[in-house]
Amino acid sequence: MSVLKRKRGGQGPGVKAKKVKFVQNGMKPQITETEQNNEISVPAPVSMGKWRNKERVLVFSSRGINFRTRHLMQDLRTMMPHTKADTKMDRKDKLFVINEVCEIKNCNKCIFFEAKKKQDLYMWVANVPHGPSAKFLVQNVHTLAELKMTGNCLKGSRPLLSFDPQFDKEPHYALLKELFIQTFSTPQYHPRSQPFVDHVFTFTVTDNRIWFRNYQIIEEDASMVEIGPRFVLNLIKIFQGSFGGPTLFENPHFESPNTHRRLIRMATASKLREKQMVKELQKLKRTENKEVVTRDVTDDVFATPAEERPVHIELEAPAAKVVKKNKHKAFKRQRNQKR
Repeated sequence: MSVLKRKRGGQGPGVKAKKVKFVQNGMKPQITETEQNNEISVPAPVSMGKWRNKERVLVFSSRGINFRTRHLMQDLRTMMPHTKADTKMDRKDKLFVINEVCEIKNCNKCIFFEAKKKQDLYMWVANVPHGPSAKFLVQNVHTLAELKMTGNCLKGSRPLLSFDPQFDKEPHYALLKELFIQTFSTPQYHPRSQPFVDHVFTFTVTDNRIWFRNYQIIEEDASMVEIGPRFVLNLIKIFQGSFGGPTLFENPHFESPNTHRRLIRMATASKLREKQMVKELQKLKRTENKEVVTRDVTDDVFATPAEERPVHIELEAPAAKVVKKNKHKAFKRQRNQKR
């Protein structure tokens, strides 16, 4: 330890102690003009409101995720200042354990990434502990480090949420819209948030899937540049409870990754079988006995039907034709003289 030890509640060496001003007869001490000039005025905070919407989102995953999923999870934590992290959950544990983890972490929303077969990624968005919850298949994941977009935004700033008009037409999309609003929107006056709005989260419905994008607001005329990350959510089911319970909606257009891979393998196998059949047919044609052609079919190609004429034989030679010279043409000697 150093020789100059600082006492508890005291000042270190070389620092002058503050002078105490005594008050006599309950009157305030008089402050001179020089003291007023030397005082440092601290400006008031930008937001004077009170943090009332105590939404906290727990973002974590199961074991077996790849690097891209880990980076996506970290990007979501960076974009959403009202999130909390936790260690990876074991695969053998049931999903109902997440409700207890959220209760310990004092969170009422949860985004859980579940990895299966080290290639399929599922995302749960749940309202803890009473529900509802939705399960999605995450496809086409592109993280911030991978995209390298030109957009940028302030860390901790509050986003705008933009939804497709399709979210107001069907009841299951309306339920998902409310769930996304409560999960992805940063509460006002949150201690870790900034009082600025400079980026937009867009949720677009195309091809029976929800496409997530993050854009920066550049100017007031709503010109935007993409920041990232980006991913596609394919809805599987909506449950009444948190991570389980009665099924409220099941997507009829959903095709599991196992079925998709099986169809691809079947298509590849059918192509190989077709090629094998063609090879076998070619071998059979080669081994078959070839017919011996005795007559050429192309002999009668130029044979055209015509009337038979009697044969006429000329016994005398034909008369010679008399060649008449051109009288008006000058001789060669005369042409040479004119030159």
